[in-house]
Amino acid sequence: MYTLPLFPTARPRRLRWTQTIRRMVEETRLSVDDFIYPLFVVHGENVRREIPSMPGVFHLSLDQLPREVEEISTLGIPAVILFGLPASKDPVGRENFDPEGIVQRAVRVIKEENPDLTVITDVCMCEYTDHGHCGIVRDGIIVNDETLDIYARVAVSHAAAGADMVAPSGMMDGQVAAIRRALDDAGYAHIPIMAYAAKYASNFYGPFRDAAQSPPQFGDRKSYQMNPANAREALREVALDVQEGADIIMVKPALAYLDIIRQVRDTFPLPVAAYNVSGEYSMIKAAARNGWLDERAVALEVLTAIKRAGADLILTYFAKDAAKWIQGA
Repeated sequence: MYTLPLFPTARPRRLRWTQTIRRMVEETRLSVDDFIYPLFVVHGENVRREIPSMPGVFHLSLDQLPREVEEISTLGIPAVILFGLPASKDPVGRENFDPEGIVQRAVRVIKEENPDLTVITDVCMCEYTDHGHCGIVRDGIIVNDETLDIYARVAVSHAAAGADMVAPSGMMDGQVAAIRRALDDAGYAHIPIMAYAAKYASNFYGPFRDAAQSPPQFGDRKSYQMNPANAREALREVALDVQEGADIIMVKPALAYLDIIRQVRDTFPLPVAAYNVSGEYSMIKAAARNGWLDERAVALEVLTAIKRAGADLILTYFAKDAAKWIQGA
């Protein structure tokens, strides 16, 4: 058994003595390749509207996407994930699987601008439904199995539009299996699934619901999203998604769930993604605007912590800024 020497022989500060030495022995290093940047696409023309609760994040109309894609591509960010706001809402969210829906059209615009930018699409229902829930509602209950048929249709429509990957986020039982089967049957066996495998019923989602205009109109989402107090359950949820055919597994949120990211990383051999969610982003922005925190330093510390916990990929609204900071721009 190796016994560590004691002071004065042991001096860990020797490896912190200069900036160069610190960089040489750094254990975790952020890369632009780690980032996935979320985009919110809307109907209309010439829309570039900042979201009040998410400074620096915008609602974008389709004609604004080429400019955005050019910036993202120039920074070297490899992927985006799309969230769409429909023209109108209804109980099942019909625009969600319409070939001319806002996300389907956005995929085509992005791929035309830069075919090499990886386009991931969120597969859910909350933005599109008039009740704001992630599934079909019957007598005040969010029903599971009927919802899977909608998810399958949405995923196939996204793949047909040119999406490179789909990301089911609704936390319905069996959603990955249903989508995998539908994609395979439609000739899209090559399209990977990034599963929101451990998605918690978190209070950090508030600004996103403002951005996506998707708060539930009754009740909450605790009957399908996970209890923040549970860790073992997360491993069960992830295991089920892996068995159903997930290619990448996600933990959401990230900052308050670093322990879950680490447990998932240590248990499963698949790539692990973590979503640095809207509330985690906005609280840093708010504190920085009040002069209480150094935004750059804190944001990079948080992103490094998420990667150190075991995330291979980080969905973050800081992606563009972090890319500039990392590259010294």
